Amino acid sequence: MIMRRTVRFLLNDRQFSLEGFDPTLTLLDWLRNERRLIGTKEGCAEGDCGACTVLVGRLRQDGTGKTELRYEAINACIRFVATLDACHIVTVEHLKKASGGLHPVQQAMVELHGSQCGFCTPGIVMSLTALWLGAAEAPSRERIEEALAGNLCRCTGYGPIISALDRAYEIEASSADSLNVGRAEIARKLAGLVDQDIIEISEGGRKLFAPATADQLAELTAAHPDATLVAGATDVGLWITKMLMRPATVITLGRVGELDRIEDKGDHLVIGALVSLSDARAALGALDPQIDELIRRFGSEQVRNAGTVGGNVANGSPIGDSPPVLIALGASVTLRRGGERRTVPLEQFFIAYKKQDRQPGDFVEALIVPKPKPGTLFHVSKISKRFDEDISAVCAAFRLERDGAGLTTNAVLAFGGMAATPKRAAAAEAALAGRSFNAEAAEAAALALASDFKPLDDWRASARYRSTVAANLIRRFQAETATGSVHRVAGILRSDAHA
Repeated sequence: MIMRRTVRFLLNDRQFSLEGFDPTLTLLDWLRNERRLIGTKEGCAEGDCGACTVLVGRLRQDGTGKTELRYEAINACIRFVATLDACHIVTVEHLKKASGGLHPVQQAMVELHGSQCGFCTPGIVMSLTALWLGAAEAPSRERIEEALAGNLCRCTGYGPIISALDRAYEIEASSADSLNVGRAEIARKLAGLVDQDIIEISEGGRKLFAPATADQLAELTAAHPDATLVAGATDVGLWITKMLMRPATVITLGRVGELDRIEDKGDHLVIGALVSLSDARAALGALDPQIDELIRRFGSEQVRNAGTVGGNVANGSPIGDSPPVLIALGASVTLRRGGERRTVPLEQFFIAYKKQDRQPGDFVEALIVPKPKPGTLFHVSKISKRFDEDISAVCAAFRLERDGAGLTTNAVLAFGGMAATPKRAAAAEAALAGRSFNAEAAEAAALALASDFKPLDDWRASARYRSTVAANLIRRFQAETATGSVHRVAGILRSDAHA
């Protein structure tokens, strides 16, 4: 294996080649402390407030196989510099320089008084610029609010901020935006940085490896079975910034393009472990609109751009939003160790709290997701204290299949937040088997949940609240089904919606 001990990328209008630095150095710390680019702010240091938002451009393949340069907003506070090889990092300082004056988004913010105290403004501008770069026409208000859900404005100036993007499309200055005009040249430079070498960054006895192929990843995980695997670092990044942990060995997956693919096999999808939540949204959302809505509420846009479907599963959190949905769909996980692969039903992958059916040297390669059969009843609910950017108190996903007589032949009721792992409600499912899905059957299933789960009290919700909500979600599912008015969007509930 050929090793390269440098990370190469573009920062604004300069190319950098870094070596011999802390393997878990965050992009925010490097920008502020080493480059003195202090427009990128530090607020929460955990990917919630958006003050640290920057743009990252990467070469990606579109649906036709054509390579394109795509910019996305990410949180610099939890992103490792070592994961940015062959990327273009853009900070707020570059926007004015790139445009020869204020960028249209910046100008619109000035004209509409979108900036008040100013601390959060750079991150907000970067989130709006990411939307600007990806939309030829002014997006809807809903789309703008979605893009800004990960940016906290402490002065509550959201009205003029949202209006600013509409105004930006009216300003005749887009031709001066070098991120648009110079995109082909930037893509050419990034293509020149792409190779198949393994990156190794080390300092103080700690190492980080960044393989470029799945075979290299398999060799590295076999050689370092205790290494911490990092995809988007939306969870591991907090180990560094909040828990002050320093893993001895880290293997990052971001350069392994083979894991960043979605394949439609007709009756099922194969989703590579490295596919971001943003990229998975269209494919999974096409299976049911409620899944699309759930992913929209999965963290912020910055988190969805970095976080991966495989990472959310491999993490093993009992409150992860994707496992209940994937379990309800009947998904399986493909694990690889060396040259060997095995496929495990996802519901069996989770063994105990933060413990999965994964041996040393294993890594998640892909998820196999069956498509619901015609006539299948499907429902997803997320219960949280806030609508945007909040962790679930309870997440539930239900799938019911029925025969010609309307009797339930297969019921899958999957929950997160109710136990130490994402888990099916076996007793509740049994209460539905062979019966019409009527109010009486739903009530039996709702009452049976008491033998399926003994949830804990914590600061997100009490055990009593979780149990009550979980039972009510089954009742609601039946009521919607009976009236034929399943609300594909409002089915995603807030915790104050009295589920």
